[in-house]
Amino acid sequence: MKQHSTATLEIRRLLPRTRAGLWWGLLGVTAFSFTVPLTRVAVEHDHLPPLFVGAGRGAVAALLAAIVLLVTRSRPPRGAQWGQVAVVAGGAVVGFPLLTSFALTTAPAGHGAVVIAVLPAVTAVCAVLRTGERPSRAFWVAATLGAVAAVSFALVQGSGFVGLSASDLLLFAAVVACAIGYAEGGLLARTLGSWQTISWALILASPLMILLTAVAVIQHPPTATPLEWSAFAYLAIVSMFLGFFAWYRGLAIGPMAQVSQVQLSQPVMSLVWAGLLLGEEIGWHTVIGGMAVVGCALLAVRARGRT
Repeated sequence: MKQHSTATLEIRRLLPRTRAGLWWGLLGVTAFSFTVPLTRVAVEHDHLPPLFVGAGRGAVAALLAAIVLLVTRSRPPRGAQWGQVAVVAGGAVVGFPLLTSFALTTAPAGHGAVVIAVLPAVTAVCAVLRTGERPSRAFWVAATLGAVAAVSFALVQGSGFVGLSASDLLLFAAVVACAIGYAEGGLLARTLGSWQTISWALILASPLMILLTAVAVIQHPPTATPLEWSAFAYLAIVSMFLGFFAWYRGLAIGPMAQVSQVQLSQPVMSLVWAGLLLGEEIGWHTVIGGMAVVGCALLAVRARGRT
């Protein structure tokens, strides 16, 4: 009876912890789900050049990160941690924002959301390769099917099997860059801290982002509407900074295998926002493509979690 009571108390302690991780993860994913449609809003009419949107949001977020790090007097990374910070910066701070900004000048937000839906599966693959795990065959089958589903969707909706468009290539490159940054960031957050990881990554990338922002302003001075500036502000403050606070905190609380699956709801929410905010027509082919990609990603993440 005594052992049973102890087990019951342990379960009760674990359940609130699990729910907290899931809720923090869901909050972060909800914040990220606006990224694709609002990037489309910011760059659609070329009032804000894609280079400015991609780099400028990183520069603004780096300023916020510097303020937070100074106020909290957080210790900087040490030794090999700087290499991990550089990987996070290259993938999540530089690669993904710039590549998606250029891609969404021509690709609809709904189309971009479906292609990016393969991100959880690619992130799982990067984490497996990074940590040396040996997942089951089911994991590799599901991850491969997810990639095939995403490429097939891009081909059918874009060029009709003639070839991938330039925007699709940029989106796939953005997925790979972001997945590498997510996987490395998840590992680094265990030792450096969740919000500290993205903050130092922003600081490390800030000289490049400030330089690119200045180049964009000189080449094409921004003349945006209030709506476009609002979209840019969200991308800089929430998508590049505050969203990572919640996302990495959820992963840190864990369990990581369950919390990571929350990311599968992101493309669904992005499609909803694309319809509501941009008035994009979400056809049956987009719905089917999204379901196929999300389903394969779910199988891959669950297979890795069981392993």
